[in-house]
Amino acid sequence: MIPKTRKIRYRSGFSLVGIMIAMTILLAALIGTSNFRYYSALDSQKAAAKITASRIGLLLCESWRGLGGTETYDPVAYLSSDLTITTSSGPAEPGDFTLLGSYTVNVNNANFYITLSWKDVSAGLRALNIIVAWAQRQQGQSTISDIDKTFQFTTYAL
Repeated sequence: MIPKTRKIRYRSGFSLVGIMIAMTILLAALIGTSNFRYYSALDSQKAAAKITASRIGLLLCESWRGLGGTETYDPVAYLSSDLTITTSSGPAEPGDFTLLGSYTVNVNNANFYITLSWKDVSAGLRALNIIVAWAQRQQGQSTISDIDKTFQFTTYAL
């Protein structure tokens, strides 16, 4: 007698191991994408703050130079229609410069702290030093103690 052979059925589909591997790969891709988006947005905010700080500094430079480099320059009087600017404390001025004033400029609900100082470089040539500082790590309103980024530049007037 010849034995009967049974037909073996193979089930088509995915195994549990295959599904777990696919889910792990998908989860790793999602986590990587969300981290990328988070740090991209954070870097964008940092860049916007730095650009704003440099624009404020350049505005102050050009305003001071436009007045001929006066030693009594007050940006509150000249720029209050364009900026929300108040007299306050700011970063320390360089030792060989004479303090012109310290100010707080509020732009887009963020505070930028400015210190203006001047010195006569030679006969007829005056230098203005501007220090701009801001709190990059803190969103929104900040105080002078929150400062973690600063830069300075110098312009000259005849």
